[in-house]
Amino acid sequence: MHAKPSEEPRLTRNQALVLDTLSEADGPLSAYAILDLLRENGFRAPLQVYRALDKLVAAGRVHRLESLNAFVACQKPDCRSHATIAFAICDRCGEVREVDDPNLARRLKTIADGLDFALHGSVVELRGLCAGCAAA
Repeated sequence: MHAKPSEEPRLTRNQALVLDTLSEADGPLSAYAILDLLRENGFRAPLQVYRALDKLVAAGRVHRLESLNAFVACQKPDCRSHATIAFAICDRCGEVREVDDPNLARRLKTIADGLDFALHGSVVELRGLCAGCAAA
């Protein structure tokens, strides 16, 4: 009898520390902010953080926010199966909300098809103010 392969690859110590740091953060973190927070855990070089982040992004456990040059822990289950990932980012307080909208994914695919473009994936970043900041 063969052991059933685990669905998620086991995380290395560094990957687990980076993921935990992002999961506990109040908002997105840059790689250098992560490095500063993990120095007491033996992190000494940015490359340690970037290697862990690369693997976590590839596994769908972490997302890179291009406009902020920062990272957030995934808030939705099964992100690896989604071709489109969207985020609402508040410019005032920095809140980031992950958006799961199948209509957005379909619309982006329709646009790509109209351009005769083979879409592999997309990340959409909505910038503005969250409800709390807009009301203030």
